[in-house]
Amino acid sequence: MLHAKADQRVLGYLGRALSLELSAVQLYSTQARLVATWGLTEVSKRLSNEASEEMAHADRIIGRMLALGVAPNASQLRPPKLGRSLQELLQHNHAFENELIRLYTEATQHCARSGDHDNRLFFEELLGEEQGHAAELAKWLKELEQPGVRVNKTRATF
Repeated sequence: MLHAKADQRVLGYLGRALSLELSAVQLYSTQARLVATWGLTEVSKRLSNEASEEMAHADRIIGRMLALGVAPNASQLRPPKLGRSLQELLQHNHAFENELIRLYTEATQHCARSGDHDNRLFFEELLGEEQGHAAELAKWLKELEQPGVRVNKTRATF
């Protein structure tokens, strides 16, 4: 099933990306349910939307892998990191997004060095979207630090 021209490193990046994106779906979905139990309905919706965006990334990666002639395989899902406050959850999410950014940066650089224009563009697009997610999370964290912002910051139900 493997195409003769398929770069093994690109396939490795795709496999890791699929594992991380599916882990992100699990992370955001779990956190959405958790904050819903805290009564943070709008936050729950926002995290659910993030889970949907990450699932769309996973779907695109699956499509890319199939186009390259390999069966998608998410080798390892990470357990979701929870916290005792919204700020703790967002800090975990920001760190996770930065991990995706590092992976996509490395993959983009590899493809650029090896002259793989199509996969470089593919990884660059995902990189840009993850950079946007990380920026949104950083902004959200900063907003929570502002005086007068009231969010249930100490509730934990697990």
